[in-house]
Amino acid sequence: MTDASEFWDQRFRHHPWPSEPDPLLVHHAQPLPPGRALDMGCGPGRNSMWLARNGWTVTAVDVSTVGLEQAARQAAAEGLAITTAYGDVLAWAPSEASYELVVLANVHLAQADLPGVLERLAAGLVPGGHLFVVGHDLANLGRHGPQDPDLLLTVDRVAAALPPSVDVLRVEQVMRTRDDVTSDHEDDVAVVAWARKPPAG
Repeated sequence: MTDASEFWDQRFRHHPWPSEPDPLLVHHAQPLPPGRALDMGCGPGRNSMWLARNGWTVTAVDVSTVGLEQAARQAAAEGLAITTAYGDVLAWAPSEASYELVVLANVHLAQADLPGVLERLAAGLVPGGHLFVVGHDLANLGRHGPQDPDLLLTVDRVAAALPPSVDVLRVEQVMRTRDDVTSDHEDDVAVVAWARKPPAG
């Protein structure tokens, strides 16, 4: 078990976690026809559940076995078919290009690690598939989210980290309404990226 596994096991075991999907994911993914989705760093499955409820076939990956167990229990309670898999975002990679949607939501990585992670995840997209990335902006430093500035996002950081294999449709700083019961803040500043692997031919 890694230090990251132990940290997130403790967080998911002892702290309430939001159950509603990230509103920015809903905004971007809702117009898409359902297909196969990868939720990387899924935690207890807030985004995986929403995708599965809306017809997506979901693979949910996380470094926390506690988070994965919570996600599996919730999926079973709702009769949803979600495949859970243990994996560290810093090393895990899709075995083949098989997803119409890849989600990296609120997984905060060191600047040096982000390009490699996004390149591996984008490699899992089928032609025409979409990559969604969202996380706390550096403007949140001292308020909420990670308190290491290297782990927070900026538009420039994310834009520079997106691989050349995708067409970038949007990289923006936005205000995000908070639905996280672990936070005392109603809103936060987020960076959102939406990109697409070019269609075949």
